[in-house]
Amino acid sequence: MSRLPQPPVPAALKTLLRVEEDVVAIHSATHLVRVFAAAGAHRQRWNSFRYTGPLPHARFDPHQVDRHGGPTSAPGHGALYFGLTVRTSVAEVFQQTSVVDRTTRRPHLVVFRPKRTLRLLDLCGLWPTRAGASQEISSGNKSVTQAWARAIRSAHPELDGVWYRSSMDSGEPAICLWDPPARGALPTTPDLLLPLDYPGLDLPLARICEELNYTLL
Repeated sequence: MSRLPQPPVPAALKTLLRVEEDVVAIHSATHLVRVFAAAGAHRQRWNSFRYTGPLPHARFDPHQVDRHGGPTSAPGHGALYFGLTVRTSVAEVFQQTSVVDRTTRRPHLVVFRPKRTLRLLDLCGLWPTRAGASQEISSGNKSVTQAWARAIRSAHPELDGVWYRSSMDSGEPAICLWDPPARGALPTTPDLLLPLDYPGLDLPLARICEELNYTLL
């Protein structure tokens, strides 16, 4: 039987952290990859944290809910999701339809390196088990994992976010950054910023979609 209950109170979580075992350090030479929408009703910039949430599809949104359980907006709770590869980002972003639409909402690909080392709670190790959960934290009910995100963030505001397994890309690493404090780790300019319909991306995206059995438009 899988195990993903509601989280303990933050004070209890705080006592469980073993820094040398449970914190992943992402070096400033590491490339982070993101796919985002540059147009549409909720257009984004490559480095813009989202301060409204939690959203139904966003696993580790740390935002507080309103009295009806709905999303709220607050400058103190930002979230931004990344993979370490283009495939992970594509698999996650387009998972609801399995269709990579390169024109609607003008999706872009960004790759950059953080300005400093990022410190993330490792959800791929034994910490979830010690906290009373399991590896289902990376694939289970998102309303429950969002409750875990709120509890983790309250217990460890010094951490930049979480390191978890992509449920759409065979458990490959995925990252959710939280602001504060992670905004200060983002560079002024990225290493790569291209629209997904850039001709040079045709072949790489076609290969990725073939591997994922996604449709490329």
